[in-house]
Amino acid sequence: MPESFAKPDTLLSGPAVWRGDELVDSDEWIHAWTPEELAELEDALVAVQALQRPLGKIGRDDFPLPRLGDRLDRLRADLLRGRGFVLMRGLDASKYSRDEIATIFWGIGAHLGRAVPQNAQGHLLGHVKDLGRDSRDASARIYQTSERQGYHTDSADIVGLLCLEPSMEGGRSSLVSCPTIHNVLFERSPDLLAELFQPFGTDHRGEHPADTNPYFTAPILSWHEDELSVLYQRRYIESAQRFEAVPRLTGRQVEALDAFDAVADDPAVHLEMQLERGDIQFIHNHQMLHDRTAFRDWPEPDRRRHLLRLWLCPEDGRPLPPWFAERLGSVEPGDRGGVALAGVEPVIPPFP
Repeated sequence: MPESFAKPDTLLSGPAVWRGDELVDSDEWIHAWTPEELAELEDALVAVQALQRPLGKIGRDDFPLPRLGDRLDRLRADLLRGRGFVLMRGLDASKYSRDEIATIFWGIGAHLGRAVPQNAQGHLLGHVKDLGRDSRDASARIYQTSERQGYHTDSADIVGLLCLEPSMEGGRSSLVSCPTIHNVLFERSPDLLAELFQPFGTDHRGEHPADTNPYFTAPILSWHEDELSVLYQRRYIESAQRFEAVPRLTGRQVEALDAFDAVADDPAVHLEMQLERGDIQFIHNHQMLHDRTAFRDWPEPDRRRHLLRLWLCPEDGRPLPPWFAERLGSVEPGDRGGVALAGVEPVIPPFP
């Protein structure tokens, strides 16, 4: 990596710069499905069922959306070069079987990008559910617990969630614009902001090829081809300190991380939303951070919080700096992201 890293010398502007307090009372980020769109999704579901093909083999052309497809193309453009997120509301999940709702979600995702594996087991369609894992376990993923996740990014361009069952209490989704965090720190603490453009070691948490380091090194913020991109998971930065080859965090770095988290945690800056049954959320992972509050689940097993997740790689993704390849495997648009391990075939797991 270079000895010095580029960073903006001014405040950032554009649709990617937004604040939660400006959007919380607005519905401009919500797409309410129309009856015509829902009918088109159902027609596409019937078309896929007629193919009798495994879901992982279903592509965009197999899930035909003659009119809605153009709308999803515009949505993808807004995800990648606009506000960066959308909540789709109005799909009646109770109308469909679990396999059918998964097919609809997969088909919508296929119009936004190619699905990539989300874990060392090669899962293309993830299940976000409390499995009772201990977040202190270096092999655990925080989405397998009921704890707050903390603001972070995933290993994909676009992250999609579909809510099958909401929790009894809590579990709110929270999004924050990274360009907005930059602007706040640019005016408040420019010296600490500069620290975030320098490399940090981050734990792969065991999900890395056997011939590579168990950690990667990259800045949290990167300014590349006039775009600000983010790569962040503080829990994994801290757990990377278990490796002797990773430099110890300095007091200044910890102060910068604290400042970064404090801005993200500001209720005026981030936007919280409750995902209800049938809601679908898509976010652009490289321009924002996402979080989930802690939750308390229902006692009945069939009512426990359960979301489906997609990691998507669109062919028209933004340019990324070369050090992102340590996390994404490549920086080539259309061919990056996910957890690709030798000998592990991508699969769609059954419902737990």
